[in-house]
Amino acid sequence: MIESQAPMLEMLWEPHDPRHALAERFGFSDSESASRWVAAMLDEHWGIRIDSCERILMSGGNALAWVGTPSGRLLAKWSVVLDCFPRLMETARLTNWLHGRGLPVSVPVPTRDGCLQVEVDRVSMGLQREIVGDLLDTGDLNQVRAAGVILAQLQDALAAYPDADQFLAPVVSSKPLTVRVTDWLDSRADHLPMAARDTLRGLVASAPPDRLPRQLVHFDIRSANILWACGGVAAILDFEEAQHDHRIVELARAAVLLGTRYHNWGPVSADVRTEFLTGYQSERLLTPAEAGWLHIVLLWQALAMVPPGDDPTGWGPSALSQLSQETAR
Repeated sequence: MIESQAPMLEMLWEPHDPRHALAERFGFSDSESASRWVAAMLDEHWGIRIDSCERILMSGGNALAWVGTPSGRLLAKWSVVLDCFPRLMETARLTNWLHGRGLPVSVPVPTRDGCLQVEVDRVSMGLQREIVGDLLDTGDLNQVRAAGVILAQLQDALAAYPDADQFLAPVVSSKPLTVRVTDWLDSRADHLPMAARDTLRGLVASAPPDRLPRQLVHFDIRSANILWACGGVAAILDFEEAQHDHRIVELARAAVLLGTRYHNWGPVSADVRTEFLTGYQSERLLTPAEAGWLHIVLLWQALAMVPPGDDPTGWGPSALSQLSQETAR
């Protein structure tokens, strides 16, 4: 029996009315009808009767519902974006495999038929158990260092994933790194100071040969996707952005974006970046080629976050601070 109280409706990123999003994107007239549908899906495919549907969170064509059951809280996650269905199936298989390797991930709950993801009536749904924890606090350098360590461990595991070829690499990430950075400078950096662009271009021109291997990476490592509990990383979440790229690109991107949550997020301090990189390298040393590219890619990722126009959270000053460090080398 589902409690009669309507679930809370929320948007993850977007400043839209969640009631309108629920109707326009998912076809539910109100939160109660969405709650009943979730209950029916879990009953039919997982054989689980829920006591309550407490909260529904939406982003794009995806939704996440927190439900109460006699055995604990579960998370039902579904999508109506048809093009994403194959990737969601592969992501479920990947996280299940990583769980088997001992990585802290949110593992799928299999259906009664043993499926990890259900596709029915133009909806793809997966079910997970709630992992209790807080989002990574970048104000705690112990947590930051641990996040660096777990990224190195995750990358090692992903390098061995036998079905990595199921995650098709975006065309841009298959280009040489020198080309990717130069193309970005030529097409997306006009709003940046000329000195910044010239410095980065010069660093790329003098960089070591781009012979860095590619592999499957998470590519969305940030505070919003890391849960901390009981003195350690409890879970790495949301593998939907997984793709093939260089380890060093993911490392630099994560170091720059580590403080990202959901609203009004900005850059982390130089101390946080340093601690994160130190944690990573305590688990896995960089190759000479990676070490030669690290500060170049860090500067690229920092500059890429500087918005044209208003910059209320300070990405510009942070990137220019990194630029000053590079020119002083």
